[in-house]
Amino acid sequence: MSIKNIFLITGGSGFIGSAVVRNLLRFSENLVINVDKLTYLKSFKGLEKYKEYKNYHFFKLDINSEKINKILIKFKPKYIINIAAETHVDKSIMFSNKFINSNILGTYNLLECCRKTLKNNFFFVQVSTDEVYGDLKNNNKIFHENSPYDPSSPYSASKASADHLVRSWVKTYKFPACITNSSNNFGPYQTPDKLVPLTIMSCIQNKKIPIYGNGKQERNWIYVADNAEAIIKVAKFGKPGSNYNIGSRNVLKNINLVRYICKKMDKFYPMKNSHLKLISYVKDRPGHDFKYDIDSSKIREEIKWNEKDNFEKNMDKTILWYINNSSYFKNHSIKKNR
Repeated sequence: MSIKNIFLITGGSGFIGSAVVRNLLRFSENLVINVDKLTYLKSFKGLEKYKEYKNYHFFKLDINSEKINKILIKFKPKYIINIAAETHVDKSIMFSNKFINSNILGTYNLLECCRKTLKNNFFFVQVSTDEVYGDLKNNNKIFHENSPYDPSSPYSASKASADHLVRSWVKTYKFPACITNSSNNFGPYQTPDKLVPLTIMSCIQNKKIPIYGNGKQERNWIYVADNAEAIIKVAKFGKPGSNYNIGSRNVLKNINLVRYICKKMDKFYPMKNSHLKLISYVKDRPGHDFKYDIDSSKIREEIKWNEKDNFEKNMDKTILWYINNSSYFKNHSIKKNR
């Protein structure tokens, strides 16, 4: 096996991170180092079959740890993709200190470890979110790469802070880095405290599907495998100092998405009554942004990235995966969605 590319993925056992790792391990020329402290799932089956791969190494480690330096010295990765982050908005409202520690201080530690240890012989990708741009409210505007940051929650504020750190390292230290800002992801292996798996698992368990407020909040939805491919392309072909929005052309109101999934579940997992009857409206959460939508033309034009399949095919794949793997999440409590 001839190794050509060495990737260090932080948060590589999470939802987006594991999709990136799975993509990279399709090719034996890639050596993949996964650093993750396994916050959300203690035993992540999304990467179980790769444990014996000679080109895959896993380290259970916090990105704030000084041991990051030892990994950098040992493997000398060409690409560092920072996906490690606390991501649940509701939890950020209750436990903001965890988000400051992981998302801001953790990113700072990675930046300094890479700068001092690798001497700029690498490329760094900071994986961020469209939530840093704030709320489009109820209008026809769309976020671009030059849109100002205006975060609304402790989660999005911590991600915005981390992005600013990366930008400042690029300007001050000539640090070779890019930022990706992706829209809402969906796909297999996502924990059911997010809207899509929460809806599917609620249907399977015949439980109420909680919808914040009136459910008319709008989101741009991208399949996680498409986002993973885009992130890898940015690592390989992105311009230092640039940021790239990664999204789709699928913008849906939350309530319309939930109804769409319920109708699909009526087909794939029929019950006595329609799953639509499980929809339940609950009190809206504080600081809930009404609309996110992003322009992804820059990455499509500069890096020649595009989605593989359409929204319906990807949602069908996602729903069927959860139906066939529902026991995987049987001990994971269903909570309110984002």
